[in-house]
Amino acid sequence: QVQLVESGGGLVQPGGSLRLSCVGSGFRFSRYDVSWYRQAPGKERELVGTIFVEGMATRYSDSVKGRFTISRDSSTATVSLQMNRLKPEGTTVYYCRVVYGVMTYWGQGTQVTVSS
Repeated sequence: QVQLVESGGGLVQPGGSLRLSCVGSGFRFSRYDVSWYRQAPGKERELVGTIFVEGMATRYSDSVKGRFTISRDSSTATVSLQMNRLKPEGTTVYYCRVVYGVMTYWGQGTQVTVSS
């Protein structure tokens, strides 16, 4: 059974940092590109960035480029999202996503609140 589990969310002040994790199980997690998305209340889910299997390359949306970093630890089937210089954007839920065959899998999400 394919499963993605995010963790690491919480409350952080503007300008602070937070590190999210996505752990995959039920398939060879290390062989698939993994994307992070986020969704604020009342807004569409948006792509934050992706880490590719090919060369461990990464790509980010313009809104987070230079502040967020995605990394992978294949030994623990974990993809992390390091978020620095967080902006006061209120509450957002972060999700990881994997496209496995013809199926798209999402985790349950982890909530991040950036507020003073």
